[in-house]
Amino acid sequence: MPQFDFARVFWPQFVWLAVFFAVLYFVVVRSTLPKLGKVMGERDDKIAGDIEAARAAKAAADEVDARYHAELEVARENARHVIADAKTAGTKASEARLATAHDAAEAAIAAAEQRIAASVADAGAELRKVAAESAQQIVSRLTGIEASAEAARARVDAAMGA
Repeated sequence: MPQFDFARVFWPQFVWLAVFFAVLYFVVVRSTLPKLGKVMGERDDKIAGDIEAARAAKAAADEVDARYHAELEVARENARHVIADAKTAGTKASEARLATAHDAAEAAIAAAEQRIAASVADAGAELRKVAAESAQQIVSRLTGIEASAEAARARVDAAMGA
């Protein structure tokens, strides 16, 4: 078996192994490794650039978010002031309408009281007149004497005054 003949086969196979190893090593090292190093360097640079761009974008987004929240808070505060002013204006308008309605009601009550007082006075005068006429008729029927209207009124006024 030729593969076990170490004396004649080993050294020539070892030399060819060394030659092929050297050729392959230098071909791979000289041609492939620089390209591979360049690609890996470009990849590292691209990743670093992308990370830096992401950091810049995050910083810009954080700044926009902070401005948004600040403007939102200002808008909320303005809305609170507008609502408070509207409530105050509504309260004042309501109070003014209430005061106007109160004044109108007071005027209506005063007018009604005057009408009632005038009606009571008219009713009192009419009652005195009717009472005087009734007294005059009662006296004339009971006594047969015709009483004067002035005397009957004077007696009714005296009785009603007491």
